[in-house]
Amino acid sequence: MHNCAVVAHIALPLKSDPLIEIVNIFHADGQDTIRFYEAGFHPEFCEVNGERRIFADYVRERGREACDLPLVGDFAGARINASLKHVGDEGVSLYAPVFPGVDYAFAAPVGDYAAAFREALTAQPLDGAAWSCNCILNFLFGKLDGVAIGGIAGPVTFGEIAYQLLNQTMVIVRSN
Repeated sequence: MHNCAVVAHIALPLKSDPLIEIVNIFHADGQDTIRFYEAGFHPEFCEVNGERRIFADYVRERGREACDLPLVGDFAGARINASLKHVGDEGVSLYAPVFPGVDYAFAAPVGDYAAAFREALTAQPLDGAAWSCNCILNFLFGKLDGVAIGGIAGPVTFGEIAYQLLNQTMVIVRSN
């Protein structure tokens, strides 16, 4: 729905502060730096290594029409994903918006999705964890349905909101 929101109330210990953290198994592939001229879910143009390009043409040239790997944006050191939804004659649709002034790159392939999550979660502090949610796109592309990855259980969602709308990540809420 375009005019509604869902709110979850989570009980935390008194006199504790909530910490919202993300677990992202994706890293930039290191091939190209992609920038966008306008914020949005349907970028027509981009800049690839300083050269203006039609984004859909670039996606096709890179062989990323399957939309299984997201764009990874560098938001002051935080890796924030924007997943591709569809690549067609009309252009590219994204599940999360891209923003000007941010360096993006395609994500490097992940060999074993579940193992990558297990590894990322071993480095993630889980003390005081009260809740988590995992993006449904991880289940779609990583075939995680019924697969234990560790960490804290929580619902499967579509595009979590932690720092902003993001995709293919797990969000954890914990208290300190």
